[in-house]
Parts: sequence; structure tokens; C-alpha cells
Amino acid sequence: MAKEKEYYKILGVGRNASKEEIKEAYKKLAKKYHPDLNKNHDATEKFKEINEAASVLGDENKKSQYDQFGTAGSQFGGGAGGFSGFDFSDFMSEGRGSFDFDSIFESFFGGRGRGRDRRQRGADLRYDLGIELEEAAFGAVKQIAVPRLEKCDRCNGTGAENDSGIVACNECNGRGTTTKTQRTPFGLFQTTTTCRRCHGEGKYIKDECHVCDGTGVIKKTRKLEIRIPAGADTGTNLRVHGGGQAGEKGGQAGDLYVAVHVIPHKIFKRQDDDIYVKIPISFATAVLGGEADVPTLKGTATLKIPAGTQSNTVFRMRDKGIKHLDDSGYGDENVEVFIGVPDKITKRQKELLMEFEKESGKKGLFKDMFG
Repeated sequence: MAKEKEYYKILGVGRNASKEEIKEAYKKLAKKYHPDLNKNHDATEKFKEINEAASVLGDENKKSQYDQFGTAGSQFGGGAGGFSGFDFSDFMSEGRGSFDFDSIFESFFGGRGRGRDRRQRGADLRYDLGIELEEAAFGAVKQIAVPRLEKCDRCNGTGAENDSGIVACNECNGRGTTTKTQRTPFGLFQTTTTCRRCHGEGKYIKDECHVCDGTGVIKKTRKLEIRIPAGADTGTNLRVHGGGQAGEKGGQAGDLYVAVHVIPHKIFKRQDDDIYVKIPISFATAVLGGEADVPTLKGTATLKIPAGTQSNTVFRMRDKGIKHLDDSGYGDENVEVFIGVPDKITKRQKELLMEFEKESGKKGLFKDMFG
């Protein structure tokens, strides 16, 4: 006969260890040796050994048998047999491809005679929201309408027509699992699987709610108020906790993720928290200097133009840009000026320009332009 394994030694705890100490030791070792997390060649066997120890020490009856006689006994499937037949599929963390260690261990401690709470969390939702540049700069409150699944008002999410509509499963006697024992040449082999009728809940709906057909959720369009923070930009994602789909059978609602898209502005261009704008100035203002009206996000501002300013000169107006999202302060407004050429001029203006050309010594410049 093979030597019985030392389960306390495998988990690294003393024989007087509490349930909580055994649980913490198991979680630490299981995470360390899980085959998806540990690629060493012996990790799989070590992981099985750890779970075998937990399946015994986590069960009051098996632990008592083991403490008294140093063995889990053939009634438990020959030690490792009880672990080998355990159905771990229910404990896979959804979307992560890894074990939910807390759920595995709770199944050991809670005993396989209890149905598990299998209420599923609702799905997350995404909403694409377009906003104006001014709303991104200063923040805003937007109203949106989100079609989603919500908890059924008629049954309060239970899926049953009334309280008596939920009954204990008679196939597993409310345990949520079914156990099958087979005799083999190596002894009794015991397997425990999730009950097919109640899907591990230990109960099922006998009389379904006529509004939601037993799902516990119904389709609705909900109006929500979304607060856009000042400094938001395209790519900013806002999370509304509980704003997603309702969970089935009273499960927690998912979240709503609002993806912000800033609509291109007809005047301004944005780069990070700075904005850029182009404005025309007259030839006289460029030569002699003066002032120009400049559009900003908060209205019109006055920009001083020094004498001799050339086209494509860029002036910076401090703190006239967009508020920093995660910090105090603002970006800048960058103003590029260009000399505006009038489409039509008067006879007197033409004479003055020709005179100016003559005085400047640049013959032919304005003559070619105006004929």
C-alpha cells in the first residue's frame, strides 16, 4: 500500500491550524503552482497535490477521518480520488482563463452539499458620446439614453412569479451537486459534478415570471446624466458604476463606459491642451502695428500686433487654452496671423499703394497686382 500523503506538510501548516490559516496557505500555494502561472514541468503535479490536500483538510468529515486514522479512507475515493473527480469547471474566472481560488476553497469548506450562488454579473456596455470643444474645455452635463437590460420590476429580479415559485431541486436535494460512486479494481472512485437540473444553485424556478420569462431582466431605455470633466479629450473614458446590463437572477449590474469623442471645431484646432487659430490682419496693421480681435473659447480678446509683423507669425496667449484634466491650470492659445489682401480697393487706395511702392523702391509690385 502506498504511503499516505502528509497533507498538513503539503500545505505548510500545523495540525492545529484554523480554517482561515489553511485557506490562506492553500490560496498562496495554489496561485504559486497553478499551471497557467507556473511553467515549470513539475507545477501541474504540485498543483494537484495541493488541491488534494485542500480537498481533505477543507472538508470537516474528511479532516476528522484523516486526523484520527492518518488517512482519508476509501470512502472518500482513495485520497486523491476525491480530488480527481472534482469538477473545477464552475470555478473558472469568466474571461480570464484562470481558477477562482476563493470559490474552489469555499466549495471545500462549505461542503459539496450546498448549492452555490450562481447569480451572474451583468455585461458592461459602451456608449460613444460626441461633445463640442467648448464642452471638453469647461466640462458639461449631458443627457444620454441607453438601451439595456434592467431588473424586472414584477419579480424583483428573481425570475419567479412569486416567492413560492422557487423550489428546492429534487434531483440534488438542494445541494447543487450530484455525487456518483463507482467501484474499480483500485477501490471506490467518487465523482462530484454540478447538478444538471438546477445548474448548481440547489433550487430552480417552478413558476416563471410572466413578464421576464424567468430571466429576471427586461429591456428598457434608461436616461442617464453624464458629467463631462473639464479637459476631456477624444479617448477619455468615463465609467458609470452599475450603468450596464442587469445581472441575471438578481446578480450585480455591469458598468457603463462612456467613450468621449470631441467634434472638430470650425475655428480652433486642438493639440493636447493648447488650441490654435489663424486670423487675418491688415497690411497697415502689419506694417505700423496695432491691435486685432482674436476669438477665444471664452469670447473675443485683444491681441497687440507689433510693427513689422510678417505673415505666419505665431503669438501665444497664455492660459487661453483648455483646462488640464488631472491638474490645475490651462493650456495656451496660439494665434497665427496672416496679411489679408482685399478683393477690391478704391481708386484712392490704389493711388496711395502705387505711391507707397514708388517710395519703397520696389517698382512693379503693386502695378502687377492691381493693373
